[in-house]
Amino acid sequence: MAMLPERGRVPSMATSGLPSGKVLVVDDERANIEVLTRMMTREGYEVISASNGELALAAVARYRPDLVLMDVNMPVVNGFEACRQLKRETATRLLPVILLTGLAATEDRLRGIEAGADDFLSKPFAVDELRARVRSLTRLKRYTDELESAESVILSLALTIEARDPCTGGHCERLARYAVALGAQLGLDEEQQIALHRGGFLHDVGKVGIPDAVLLKAGALTEAEALLMRQHPIIGDALCGQMRSLQAVRPIVRHHHERQDGSGYPDGLRGDAIPWLAAVISVVDSYDAMTTERPYKRAKTPDQACAELRDEARKGWKHPTIVEALIDLELSGVLAR
Repeated sequence: MAMLPERGRVPSMATSGLPSGKVLVVDDERANIEVLTRMMTREGYEVISASNGELALAAVARYRPDLVLMDVNMPVVNGFEACRQLKRETATRLLPVILLTGLAATEDRLRGIEAGADDFLSKPFAVDELRARVRSLTRLKRYTDELESAESVILSLALTIEARDPCTGGHCERLARYAVALGAQLGLDEEQQIALHRGGFLHDVGKVGIPDAVLLKAGALTEAEALLMRQHPIIGDALCGQMRSLQAVRPIVRHHHERQDGSGYPDGLRGDAIPWLAAVISVVDSYDAMTTERPYKRAKTPDQACAELRDEARKGWKHPTIVEALIDLELSGVLAR
């Protein structure tokens, strides 16, 4: 009979001095769960248990553990498939999974690696080795969570900057959506599409360093004000530069105002020197700006915006392949607001 996920007793961190964290133990043998629960509890972890892969997936969604210790041979959903599902989802792909099994064949270990397991131990396992690997992987998860928290702060900052200008409401969200759709249209892989999504939100994060008097000015900027405004990609690049998780986004932040003919900023890159993802954001950024009403201009229709983008491609400002891919998306209705 399947067991519902259970939670183990948590020892006092103040007295134990042991590492904290939450471990999900998954096994269809009750005795195995009890052994692993005692072991992990002594190490200072809160323990949750489940008796098969299906219940494990539910427990992950409900309790958000820091690590999963999972048997392979289980009813309903086995450990390989449960691991594969966890690694397939964006929200859980960084969750460490250690597969435990009595299977020693090389093909079974390869199945575990292909499923995305972070570690693979054969039963009977060495207790000290298991403890060390759990500690190592939970420490890595903690570092990853810290990176994600820092990234969330930067994303919140980007939305706060957008909120400074009432005319740009929803711009970042639309850009992220348009950019991912355009990336898929261009055949970009999943990691590149993730970078485009983040880049849609973060492309103008450097505007945090631009005074409201310049950022929100209704009329034309003076030469000095324009030079100041052109610093925002450099400021944004510096803000993202210390976070490894945003390394793929940095070229977007710094180079989304470059032009194919070299007349853009801040570095005057031209042609293939412009990062491809930055060129994609440049096109969707212009499209959204053209089709959004502002106090100083009326919104263009999608057809008018597409015609203007083609004109900019002829002038050497935008990449023609990206422009044509966006026009195909617009004609198919994907870019509808």
